[in-house]
Amino acid sequence: MLKKLLITIISVLLLAFNANAGSDGDLVLNKNQPDKIKDCFEKLNRTTFAVNQSLDRAIIKPIAKGYGNLPDGIQNATSNAVKNLSNLITIPNNILQGDVKTAIINTGRLVLNTTVGLLGTIDVANKIGFPKYEKEDYGQTLGAWGIGPGCYVVLPILGPSTIRDTAGSFVNVLGGDPWYNASIHGNNEFLSESAFLASKAISGIDFRSNNLNSFDNLEKNSIDFYASLRSLYLQDRQNKIENNQRGSVDVLYKDDEDWEEIDNQ
Repeated sequence: MLKKLLITIISVLLLAFNANAGSDGDLVLNKNQPDKIKDCFEKLNRTTFAVNQSLDRAIIKPIAKGYGNLPDGIQNATSNAVKNLSNLITIPNNILQGDVKTAIINTGRLVLNTTVGLLGTIDVANKIGFPKYEKEDYGQTLGAWGIGPGCYVVLPILGPSTIRDTAGSFVNVLGGDPWYNASIHGNNEFLSESAFLASKAISGIDFRSNNLNSFDNLEKNSIDFYASLRSLYLQDRQNKIENNQRGSVDVLYKDDEDWEEIDNQ
């Protein structure tokens, strides 16, 4: 149980900092604010936020900077590989949301990139014209089912979340992560536990490295950095869920598709 908890924490490390970003890499607050969500635990949230920021400055940011100095080819291959592996979470959520067609497409993408694309390091599916890949998670699925976000929370290490998204993040712990089970306990033990853990950590570092300037600019230009990240996170989650339900949200993606902005022009 402790191993699964650790794996889940690493799997959403830094990736929980989803936010809206312009194509120039600057974070932008959308004029269309999401429905009011209560910050029921604001005092505790701000304390946790401060601790997370200290950890980021001391450990995560320096590692991300070092990663950013690697050759572009290595970084691109790494980004492709971790995005390919994320299909193992996206596909079951496609099915849970009733989007069987996209689940089939993403299954084909996973098989093609894992085999022909050398374990996902080359995005062959994209090169031959597969539809644009969009990540899905259990929090989005709960939202698509009509479950409200609940109170805003800041989790230790994990960062911004809501009661609903926190529950979605820990579905893997409570119900079993299909990727973990297939890799470690399944008949095809193609991924060792240490490799699984490392791939999750790399995913977070890759994301942080791609958005070093975005975070720095937002912090420098924010009167209240905590409030800015809260707004950005809530906007992003609402936009993703609305896109799932109605397909009416025009999203501009940057880098690994974790930063996005609604184009209202």
